[in-house]
Amino acid sequence: MLAADPRLRENPATFGSADNSKRQPEAIAQLPPDFPQDIPLYPNAQLKEVTQPTPQATGEPDSMQANETQQTRWLTSDPSNLVQSFYQKEFQANNWEILSQPIDGQGGTFEARRDDLQVTVLIPASSATNNNVNATPPSQPVVGQNSEVATEFTIQYVRGANLIAGQPNDVEATAPQPSEPGFIGPVPPQTPSQPAQAPDPNLQTAATSNQFTDINKAPEELRQYVEDLAALGVLNLEPTGSKSNQSTNTSQFEPTKTISHREYARWLVAANNAMHVNSPAKQIRGASETSQPAFQDVPRTDPDFPEIQGLAEAGLIPSPLSGDSTAVLFRPNAPLTREQLILWKVPLDTRQGLPNASVDAVQQTWGFQDAARIDPKAMRAVLADFQNSEQSNIRRVFGYTTLFQPKKPVTRAEAAAALWYFGSAGEGLSAQEALQVQRQESQPSATSEPEPSNSSSSE
Repeated sequence: MLAADPRLRENPATFGSADNSKRQPEAIAQLPPDFPQDIPLYPNAQLKEVTQPTPQATGEPDSMQANETQQTRWLTSDPSNLVQSFYQKEFQANNWEILSQPIDGQGGTFEARRDDLQVTVLIPASSATNNNVNATPPSQPVVGQNSEVATEFTIQYVRGANLIAGQPNDVEATAPQPSEPGFIGPVPPQTPSQPAQAPDPNLQTAATSNQFTDINKAPEELRQYVEDLAALGVLNLEPTGSKSNQSTNTSQFEPTKTISHREYARWLVAANNAMHVNSPAKQIRGASETSQPAFQDVPRTDPDFPEIQGLAEAGLIPSPLSGDSTAVLFRPNAPLTREQLILWKVPLDTRQGLPNASVDAVQQTWGFQDAARIDPKAMRAVLADFQNSEQSNIRRVFGYTTLFQPKKPVTRAEAAAALWYFGSAGEGLSAQEALQVQRQESQPSATSEPEPSNSSSSE
């Protein structure tokens, strides 16, 4: 009866000091510098390891594993059901598309997607009872009054336009190009660049003659914007100069369809140059076919290369040319989001540097409840857009709202509404005014006055 308890030999840690048994896990790794800030992190977990997962571990294609997929392993003293509940609430509250989720209380895998980011959170089915949560991996369950629950879970994330649901893969980023070994022909034809400083009147006439038969399907408050821009000839559904674009006189605009990055870039350049047709200094110059591509997935052979590269070279979109080393992919077929719509457009309205912005400043001006979800790059443009009063893009496109929903995809009709007006309040140009100028220049004038005025008839 007085012999020592044999459990002291087998499990000395069970009867250790209370300080050691209740100690939280200590981080032994650091997050990668490119870890996406959008991924929610469990507040009571410590990062234990950062690894590159193998194809067998995730089942993803090798091409995705080699360059984009990262894996982080975390440890917390909380039970797995709390971890599962946290990620379910975070994904739902922040507009993530949940592809799959575990059964309540049984653990499993969360798969969620937002924009081009896909996240997989692997949560164990049950938590291990562990007195020492710093053990790697956690030790087997032990019996003792100071024991705790330890949960180890994994976060995997991958970026890439080929993850966007319903969008074509950007094969330009992975397929061998004509100048690279392993390329199998035929060689795609080179698309000549389209100089923006002198729009071709023949192309404008062909574009203007296009008649969309489904504009009436656009929301009523946006319908006039679409009609004006369609008449101006800037809503090309095909790259400028392509045979299919010039030969199609009647087509479906599909105003409620989500617009892609490449379509919006094409319309943005065309609309800006049409508004400033008589001001070459305000036009966006198309890139030449000899320009070094700014994005890995937009080669010179891409039909929209002149416009996309031109926007990058003008510093109007984030790219390595503007000092953003993370923006190496343009993702031309990815859907355009609301914050991207504003980020690309507002610099062409203000024609000056964007102001410094903070979450508090956006909340005080716009009153957006979700201001904290806006990307810091886009937040400056959102704040500058407020200063444009009634001619702000957000008011014109989305009306009155207290939720900006920055990650929400933009429709074609909404994009047209944003491009209907360029400039600040009282000092801008609308598509209607550009149409008047275009029609006046296309008609022979009996006077030598370059611009009509209210008194021209009496004179």
